[in-house]
Amino acid sequence: MSDGFVIARFRDVASGSQAGQFAVGERRQAVSLNDLEPGYRELLDRPITQTLGIIGPDGRPSLTPMWFDHEDDRILVNTASHREKCAWIRKNPRMTSLLVNPKNPYHWIQIRHTAEKELREWEPGGEYVTRQLDRIWTKYTGNPPPYALRDPSIDEKRVLFVCRVDRIATFGKA
Repeated sequence: MSDGFVIARFRDVASGSQAGQFAVGERRQAVSLNDLEPGYRELLDRPITQTLGIIGPDGRPSLTPMWFDHEDDRILVNTASHREKCAWIRKNPRMTSLLVNPKNPYHWIQIRHTAEKELREWEPGGEYVTRQLDRIWTKYTGNPPPYALRDPSIDEKRVLFVCRVDRIATFGKA
């Protein structure tokens, strides 16, 4: 990421009440997801279901619980090509991912990201889409590949949106 992004850390109440709590307490520039504090970086690698926010055709946010993945400082959004979500992302590639620590709802990370590239499973290079899907299948289920939830009633194909990180907000402590 050449330009980098801002990490905004909210003031939390993990150590008790404080003036200005729940407001942004610190902003700093980052160039990599590795610049995150370890407690937030860890949330990215755990099998935590994200809430993905995209803009639907009526202009309202559409929220979807789904698996989260990242690689090389990019957020990866893998979905079935026949879902409306694909068209919505193509129309407005700006998304937000929210990962909440399942053991502490007051510890979370929000990542605003924008799709820069779309990879299709059925096109040259599409085997990467399949490998990435198999990888998150194993991360979230513990089962070996291949991904076993393709819709059996159709020849389901997958699309992978590769997204740059625009901004991150963090809250709380593990």
